[in-house]
Amino acid sequence: MKSHVVLLLTLLLSSLNSASAQSEDADCSQARLFTFSWQFSPACDMQVRGGTTQGAELELAEGPSDAWQALQNDGLEDFERDRLAILAMAGGYRVSFDFLETVGYTPGFEPDRPYQSWATEYVYVIEDRDDFISLQHIMVMQYVDESGNVSAPMVQKHWRQDWQYEPSSIRVFNGLDEFVSQPLVAEEREGVWSQSVYQVDDSPRYAAVGRWQHDHNISSWLSSTTWRPLPRRESSVRQDYQVLVGTNRHTITPTGWMQEEENFKVALDAPGQLRESQPYLSKELGVARYERLADFDFTAGDEYWQATEQFWRDVRAVWQEYIDAVEAFVFSETANGMPLFVSVFGLAGEAAEATTYDASASRAQIRALLADHITQQP
Repeated sequence: MKSHVVLLLTLLLSSLNSASAQSEDADCSQARLFTFSWQFSPACDMQVRGGTTQGAELELAEGPSDAWQALQNDGLEDFERDRLAILAMAGGYRVSFDFLETVGYTPGFEPDRPYQSWATEYVYVIEDRDDFISLQHIMVMQYVDESGNVSAPMVQKHWRQDWQYEPSSIRVFNGLDEFVSQPLVAEEREGVWSQSVYQVDDSPRYAAVGRWQHDHNISSWLSSTTWRPLPRRESSVRQDYQVLVGTNRHTITPTGWMQEEENFKVALDAPGQLRESQPYLSKELGVARYERLADFDFTAGDEYWQATEQFWRDVRAVWQEYIDAVEAFVFSETANGMPLFVSVFGLAGEAAEATTYDASASRAQIRALLADHITQQP
């Protein structure tokens, strides 16, 4: 089972986060796909890196969605409109990812190659408790091979975003694998929503607070300044910095939604401590566009989530036990030579195939597994 899980994850993550080296026979005359990508740099220096797979032909939904139209209704209270905006992110989408370094801050700076990738995924509402909404992203990918054949659907649990109204605290990334609790005073909490983002294995990634702003036909949420671990698209090729520091904006559009990022690439000397000399390397801009699909078959994703939903609920619960118990901890992605996501997905596969699901035994396995990856800080 684990070998199958590793193969599946490798295929899916390579399509989404691949940073493979440029081919020696790359066509350096290809048109640039960014309108402000250092137009005077040699063409090959700015060849796009990222996913290299081709997806099946898709049909996008036409016209404004019901979710977007609901946001235009008069007479909504701010809290209700906020909730509608968050829930509007649910559904099936074609997603495109674009990242580009735009400014360098150190002598001799040379911009990294732009990054682009894609996915098809469904965003499920897995919890909705008035002041708390949890959205789970599940990728359902179909690839086209060199002969034009379309693959069977490949399913991958992707990231999760939890939204909490007026939270008392958030769990923030402090750099170098450390996470700390950040209490919020009354004036910081009033009218705000926190967004907490989690990795594919439900380990924490980053969290921030912000207000939804509704101005006529625009509904948008802008985060406070956020520290984030390096994403796989960067950690697989960069070792010269340790944290992304920036902001994150979510905007609901008539045909979906988009996430915009403005990130500084920053080097650290210790958790929470910027490098003494020239810590800021560069700034990047990022855009993820979620375009609603008209008729894509997400059945494979539905079936996966139905088969594993109880297991992942227990993973979230055990993670919450750890998060609530300590003020700070260090999370190691790999322990005993095995990445956490591989081990957790192996357990998820076993749970999906079991005749009956034993929640107590499953939580014990999860606790034992996480104990190898988490170190409590004094």
